[in-house]
Amino acid sequence: MAGQVFLVQFVIVVLLVLAAVAVMALQSSRDALQQGKRESVVAAQTFASAPGVAQAFQSRDPTAVLQPRAEEARKRAGVDFVVALSTKGIRYTYPYPQEIGKKFVGNIEPALHGHTVVEQVGGPPLPTGRGTAVQAVVPVTDAHGRVVGLVSAGITVKNVSRLWMPQLSIILGAGAGALVVATAGTTLVARRLRRQTLGLAPEELARLYEHHDAVLHSVREGVLITDADERLLLANDEALRLLGLPPDAKGRTVRELDLPEPLTRLLMSRETATDQVYRVGDRLLAVNKRPTIPDTGADGSVVTLRDTTELAAVTGRAEVARERLTLLYEAGVRIGTTLDVGRTAEELTEVAVPRFAEAATVDLLDSVLRGWEPTAEGWRHLRRAAIGGDARTLPAYPVGELITFPPQAPQMKTLQQGRGVLEPDLRKASGWQAQDPERTRKALELGLRSLVTVPLQARGVPLGVANFYRMADSPAYGPEDLSFAEELAARAAVAIDNARRFTREHKMAVTLQRSLLPRGQPEQDALDVAWRYLPAEGRGVGGDWFDVIPLSCARVALVIGDVVGYGLHAAATMGRLRTAVHNFSTLDLPVDEVLGNLDDLVVRMDNEERPNGAVEGREGEGVTGATCLYAIYDPVTGACTMARAGHPGPLVVSPEGVVSSPEVPASAPLGLGGYPFETAQVRLAEGSQLVLYTDGLVESRGRDIDTGLAELRRALDGAGGRNPEEACQAMIDRLKPEHPSDDIALLVARTRLFPPSHVAEWDVPSDPAVVPSVRAQCRERMRDWGLEEAEYTTELILSELVTNAIRYGAPPVRALLLYGRSLICEVADGSSTSPRLRRAATTDEGGRGMFLVAQFAQRWGTRYTSRGKVIWAEQPLHGGAASRAGQRPVDALLEQFGDATL
Repeated sequence: MAGQVFLVQFVIVVLLVLAAVAVMALQSSRDALQQGKRESVVAAQTFASAPGVAQAFQSRDPTAVLQPRAEEARKRAGVDFVVALSTKGIRYTYPYPQEIGKKFVGNIEPALHGHTVVEQVGGPPLPTGRGTAVQAVVPVTDAHGRVVGLVSAGITVKNVSRLWMPQLSIILGAGAGALVVATAGTTLVARRLRRQTLGLAPEELARLYEHHDAVLHSVREGVLITDADERLLLANDEALRLLGLPPDAKGRTVRELDLPEPLTRLLMSRETATDQVYRVGDRLLAVNKRPTIPDTGADGSVVTLRDTTELAAVTGRAEVARERLTLLYEAGVRIGTTLDVGRTAEELTEVAVPRFAEAATVDLLDSVLRGWEPTAEGWRHLRRAAIGGDARTLPAYPVGELITFPPQAPQMKTLQQGRGVLEPDLRKASGWQAQDPERTRKALELGLRSLVTVPLQARGVPLGVANFYRMADSPAYGPEDLSFAEELAARAAVAIDNARRFTREHKMAVTLQRSLLPRGQPEQDALDVAWRYLPAEGRGVGGDWFDVIPLSCARVALVIGDVVGYGLHAAATMGRLRTAVHNFSTLDLPVDEVLGNLDDLVVRMDNEERPNGAVEGREGEGVTGATCLYAIYDPVTGACTMARAGHPGPLVVSPEGVVSSPEVPASAPLGLGGYPFETAQVRLAEGSQLVLYTDGLVESRGRDIDTGLAELRRALDGAGGRNPEEACQAMIDRLKPEHPSDDIALLVARTRLFPPSHVAEWDVPSDPAVVPSVRAQCRERMRDWGLEEAEYTTELILSELVTNAIRYGAPPVRALLLYGRSLICEVADGSSTSPRLRRAATTDEGGRGMFLVAQFAQRWGTRYTSRGKVIWAEQPLHGGAASRAGQRPVDALLEQFGDATL
């Protein structure tokens, strides 16, 4: 072995030496060429720019002037030649005079255009001998920049062996040193192997292995050896017999051996074991496990198996232990399959009956069933959570009933003491009988005889009690049964506590989701709206959200968005964004400005959470990001203005059922910062349906987004006659995955238009004298609508707004009245100056108009447009300011104006 290792090392060293020599030779040659190029360019440019060279090229005999100067420059520069050329490539100079007047060998075309040429060519003989020459050709220009000649300088590349031959001895010396080290290492390895084998020859080692193998397979104890990959390396005959393994089990993984699950987990784990008992078929095996290399556990393990079944037959207790072990094993598998507290309690009774008890009940604290933290104050009031076995026919409390236990009852004792209570004969258990004398008497008459009650507690906190009963024809419970019941209850308590904590977290998540999403539809005249929100399974609270926000002048904003990530962090971010959208909408900002402000908010939130660029390892945290689509619908014109930040585009279903995709430009998601948001405006016919959704509806693990969009279109085909609720349900039924991995938010809005008879508008000239006529037209329209009670208030508001627009605004001025759920008055002009509310002094002649508007309107405000601004005021039609104002004397109201034109 050592000799083979030395041979491999020798070959590797030789190959490395040869490779080093080749690399050095190539590198030296490359360096020589690069150096020759640099020196050639320097020499040629130096000679070409020397004084008098340009004039020499223009003389009658350039050779006579340039030949001696070229030779002198060649010797000083250390190059092999310096040649002066005419612009036609004829040599004026050369180291050998017989070559003068001949054609230059090389490319001179770029030099004629003022460029420097560097190339490798072969030419006439040189003083250094023939060979490949590295030459540079540079132009010579006169005072006017005209090329009058060329200069070429070059070096013949020598044999580069002289550059690397001195280093060859170093490389060979290093190779020889490596061989010496390899020889020394091989010698040391050979000595080490001889010590490890104790100097035994191969034949002796083979004989020793045969003896070891004979002993291994003759012992009456099973032996298994596995490697680090849980693959079986060795199993003796006894191990094959005890585990029922086939003869070819060697080489398989532990998982492929089809062993019982508890034993498989032990063999695959890194844990050690000492006389742990496992059931395999009808045998109980005592298992010991140790790592093959102590203190590491990384190179496999050795396991010994000892059959203890005969011991159980001798003592009479092994069978009971095996049954109890099996029952505990089944309890670990069957209890806690769900995260429902009631179902987990039922699973405990199903495991205990009939193999441990003939009847069983589970009573839990009411707070545990609700998911709250259990407290000692609730111990006396337990709620029946599950009943199993004959207790269904006994006069027991039904499931769901609240039970009050007296202090002397066994259930109260077990809660107070924190350990089980044994009542071997219930006929003598006065504390149990005192709980409900009538029920206990009937139970005893039906044959109930023995009770074990144990606490259900996790993390030291009691959750309730488990009661196990036996009838008169079964053995009474003993101390061993009490210990087993406590073990069984301890395993069940962990599952119940997990279910309780899940119930609490689930309720918190549901409460958070409900508090952050809309709870009802706002009152508005523009849209019929329906929505759906479906959270992802197993992902916690998500970040999808939507909203319907009534705006001024009967307009409505529709919002839908998706925050990156899951968990409380994403939900909190979603809540902040939803609140911000409400605030920005209240300011009547355009859709692109709303998204721009949201983008700034997300950037600030991201910077606040990571002030030093670090991300803490908390749930749901990471770089904050979100998508959003924001749309504003105007029911007067039917125009819908939309913008989206990284969000899927909307769909529109016409009243005839035709599905289309408005061209809404896609902008960057929120949180990137600095990117503009483009808007699009579409006209929607009355009865059209606008469909907004998040990507969870159209994209899932088994479906890409293009397929999902096609499915969504098919679900909407012909949906023009459906109402929004029906359209929502149809899309959810068709597109919802069986187990959604992402939240789904869906918003469907069917458009309405104000009837022309409910809209009155006037173009107002910029003349205060027309205000009375506007008031008269307003009065006439109010009477047509049957709103005589609000007539004076509306005249007052409209005349004040029109007067302000004429005086302080800019043409064109336009007035508008909308009669819907409320009465809306709008006055638009071409100025961007906004009125402000102030209280006029007693000596002021004006300044009270906007104060009156604010007093008599339910709300008022300013909305800026691309052409100016709109001042609007809204009055309620029933029981609001309009009705109250209509009862005030009109003269008293007009006195506050102080304006003769009114």
